[in-house]
Amino acid sequence: MAYIGNKPANKAVVASDLDPAVITGQTALAVAPADTDEFLISDAGTLKRIDASLVGGGGITEADMYRLTADSNDSNVLPLTNWERVDDATFSKLGTGISVSSGIFSFPSTGLYLIRGNFLTRVNTGDNAPLTLQGSNDNFSSNDDILARQEYGVVSSGNPYMTKILETYFNCTNVSTHKVKVNFYANSSMDIYGDTNQNESTMTFIRLGDSQ
Repeated sequence: MAYIGNKPANKAVVASDLDPAVITGQTALAVAPADTDEFLISDAGTLKRIDASLVGGGGITEADMYRLTADSNDSNVLPLTNWERVDDATFSKLGTGISVSSGIFSFPSTGLYLIRGNFLTRVNTGDNAPLTLQGSNDNFSSNDDILARQEYGVVSSGNPYMTKILETYFNCTNVSTHKVKVNFYANSSMDIYGDTNQNESTMTFIRLGDSQ
């Protein structure tokens, strides 16, 4: 191999041979590393490469919230569909965010998610109806699991307002097939409240970590 000037010494490269520009002179990565991006590490003195997916995470990377935009008092709304991402001046999602289509929520990345539904409701005299959070691992083709359920119950008088909470952990291992939705089974006139200008009934999604 040709060279100019002094022939390079036949020796191992040591720390003092490296200039910081070896790193600082490279193009900056302006986003979080992809799972298949690689780092160079010293494993007990032996140099090895490691995928970014195996490096400890930097905390919560996804957090999002949706709200119902209007009241629902129809019989058997399967699923609730009038959702919008919260857009108040003080709100901001974290990460890519959850998406929703025809009432079915999809996830931006695999992971273990905390899902919480908070619903302002009213029950009419003598009525009862369940509100359910349902999930699927096959895009609701055949599997439709009840992940959380709240029953309105029967009252003898009055029309009480109640807050119903649906909460679960959801292990999303495939973003194409793992989905959730909220179903509303009403025997007659039952109310779930929503408003496009304030949070009356909401769905919150927080990615806690990697899928299990």
